[in-house]
Amino acid sequence: MAEQLNLSHLKPAQARKNRKRVGRGLGSGKGRYAGRGIKGQKSRAGSHKMRAGFEGGQMPIYMRMGKQRGSTSKDAMPIGPFRTATVPVNVSKLGRFDAGAEVTPESLVEAGVIKNTKIDVKILGNGEITKKLTVRVHAVSASARGKIERAGGTVELLRTPKPKKHKAHKPKAPAAEPEEAQAGESEAAAELQRAEEPEPGSEPGEEQ
Repeated sequence: MAEQLNLSHLKPAQARKNRKRVGRGLGSGKGRYAGRGIKGQKSRAGSHKMRAGFEGGQMPIYMRMGKQRGSTSKDAMPIGPFRTATVPVNVSKLGRFDAGAEVTPESLVEAGVIKNTKIDVKILGNGEITKKLTVRVHAVSASARGKIERAGGTVELLRTPKPKKHKAHKPKAPAAEPEEAQAGESEAAAELQRAEEPEPGSEPGEEQ
C-alpha cells in the first residue's frame, strides 16, 4: 500500500539551483564590482539589452555596406521584402537539347542546367544557338529572343510582363512677360509707325 501523502513527503521536481547573489560584500566573492569588472559599457545597467547589430556606437555594417539599388515595384529588382530574382540561363546552354525540343523550367531541371523550379528562369543571350527550339520560360532578353528566332525557334513567356509606366512630361508654358515690358514695347512700336508716316501736305519722296 502506498504511503499516505503528507507535507513531510513532498520533494521538488528538480534540484534547486542557487542564484548568484552579487554585491554582498568582499567576503562573498561577488562583491564590490559584482563580477562586472571596472568601468566600461558592460559594467553599466542595461548593457546586456543591446539591439541586434549594435557595434558599440561605431558605424554598423548595414550602414557601411553599399545599398541595394533599383525600383521598389514588385516586378523589378526592388529593395526589401519585394526583392525578386531570376535564374540566368544563356542560350549556349540550350545546345544540349535536341532540335525541335521544348525547353521549359522542368526540362532544364532534368537536363541539369538549373537546380529546381522555385525561382523564375530568364534566358540570356550569351553564346550561340543553331537548333530550332520552343522555349517556354518566365523571361527572356532581347538578344536571346533574336538568336532563338533566327535559328527558327519560338519563345513563349509563362508570365506576361506588365507594361512599364512612363511619366508624361508636360511642356513648360512660356513665362508671361511683365505688363510694364509689354506696354513699353507697344509704345515703341507706335512711335516707330508715326516716324515712318509722311507729314500731311508732303508727297512721298519729296525732300523737306
